[in-house]
Amino acid sequence: MSEPVLRLKGLSAGHRGRRVLHEVSLDLAAGEVLALVGASGSGKTTLLRVLLGMLPLDAGSIELAGRRFEPRSRRRLGDLADRVQMVFQDPLAALDPRWSAARSLAEALPRGRDPAVLPALLAEVGLPIEVADRRPRELSGGQRQRLAIARALAAEPRLLLLDEATSALDVSVQAQILELLERLIAERGLAALFVSHDLAVVRRLAGRCALLDQGRLVECRPTEELLRAPEAAATRALIAAARFAAADSPGPPPG
Repeated sequence: MSEPVLRLKGLSAGHRGRRVLHEVSLDLAAGEVLALVGASGSGKTTLLRVLLGMLPLDAGSIELAGRRFEPRSRRRLGDLADRVQMVFQDPLAALDPRWSAARSLAEALPRGRDPAVLPALLAEVGLPIEVADRRPRELSGGQRQRLAIARALAAEPRLLLLDEATSALDVSVQAQILELLERLIAERGLAALFVSHDLAVVRRLAGRCALLDQGRLVECRPTEELLRAPEAAATRALIAAARFAAADSPGPPPG
């Protein structure tokens, strides 16, 4: 079995003098999607910020694609930037509104890579070449998210962070983006960490699911197994809340 793309060992971190994550350990393989779920304030965003190099480690270590980072290492977490990319919930906020699609992609290319790859990147995410000269506000919501995904891929990452990457889309577009992500992760052999509150989407995309509660990893098991027979009280509460929200939802508007 090959070495994991991402390995966290006893990771502890926080900000403003407050410890948020406590001894989190997990592995993530190439081609695998691991969902990260938990109540608000459980530490999901803090973990993403650590992996993006935005917050320091207090303890433990991160191993990413053969590179090890720990509190006293000479390596800086900012060096993760060339191996980790994020797809955000709102692509309109993540993309520079002044730049064309082509420029957004060109700016993300690794140094020395030929810009001739841009048409292929657009095609890979299902965008026609005509969008290359358009700015984000000239694109539909689904097109913007496809562009954001293409921009993440342009950097040639090993780890893809997906922060509620489909929750702002309507149901039909959401299904298309999920299908696209499934294909790209498999074809490119990416490791993907998927943060979401939507357990139906988690069930669709993630083979395993990890639950954070007050900064601690309390469960990490195959998704179907975890959702069918949760062991931790926090997992049972999260599933019950999701079912209540679904039952209380008014559903899609008529027409």
